[in-house]
Amino acid sequence: MGKGPGLNKAVRSVFDWIHRLHLDELPALVILLLVLGGIWSFTEIAFEIMEGGTQDFDKRLILAMRNPADLSDPIGPFWVEELGRDITALGSIGVLTLVTLSVAGFLMLDGKYRASFLIIATVGGGIFMSTLMKLSFDRPRPELVPHRAYVQTASFPSGHSAQAAVAYLTLGALLARVSRRRRLKAYVLLLAILVTFAVGVTRVYLGVHWPTDVLGGWSLGATWALLCWAVTLWLQRRGEME
Repeated sequence: MGKGPGLNKAVRSVFDWIHRLHLDELPALVILLLVLGGIWSFTEIAFEIMEGGTQDFDKRLILAMRNPADLSDPIGPFWVEELGRDITALGSIGVLTLVTLSVAGFLMLDGKYRASFLIIATVGGGIFMSTLMKLSFDRPRPELVPHRAYVQTASFPSGHSAQAAVAYLTLGALLARVSRRRRLKAYVLLLAILVTFAVGVTRVYLGVHWPTDVLGGWSLGATWALLCWAVTLWLQRRGEME
């Protein structure tokens, strides 16, 4: 019985905080819950990995994507493997740098200098954060199957998955924000999610990441994108962002 007043007080405190930031209650609360959920998800995955609780799941899923008679051969015809390498490149630093700078340049030419800077800071911050996490956990790459793509860094979290989530979800949200029709909003957001998903799957398919590396990368990248999007909405409410 004593928990009721305490819970109500906590809820009121959250809404008071939202009011002080000049945000709409429902969207801000949804973003807050999603951010907390993302942090919890990443933390749980990391703990399970450190305790060795994901080994069976990781092995089963990565082997399911290989020819049982030849583990060096990913399932499917040769062109599927080539397609996998093409798609996985969408999460590489080189491609994401090109995409981000292209969008930032467009925003600058359109006079939206602060939005341009925020896009660069969001993607750049996401890349830095995923790299920092890799150095912190230092998980070895899978040796269960031969790698079908070149890698040189640690395994957890998947940098391609995290970076793709940050970049494409942020750009998708930006396009949805300026689109007036709901079908267009749904289209760009769905496309951003599908590209992010495809990049993560190809990392496992090519044998360069454990499935939990990808799940951790998605959680980390999506959480960072949500945080940056919340900052964007807050700045727009204050009139400090285009």
